[in-house]
Amino acid sequence: MTKADVIVEIADKTGIDKADVSSAIESFFSVIKDNLAKGEAVYVRGFGSFVNKKRAHKIARNISKNTTIEIPEHYIPSFKPAKTFVEQVKSNAK
Repeated sequence: MTKADVIVEIADKTGIDKADVSSAIESFFSVIKDNLAKGEAVYVRGFGSFVNKKRAHKIARNISKNTTIEIPEHYIPSFKPAKTFVEQVKSNAK
């Protein structure tokens, strides 16, 4: 399912215009990205948490050049689903 499919389905279920639904979804994603960029987590009860995970400093190898590369400590965005969400997916999995 793509973002366009989600917009159409929400518009059909709610009766709201597709343009308004699209605007709301884009705003939702924008809020998530902006808060994660500021280092703040976003919690959606019953759905899950959008958080930044810390990756430790490490030394990697470039096999083709046989050299080492230093990768500094950094953060990556991550999603952790809520227990109720996980249980719903498990019970409905085909």
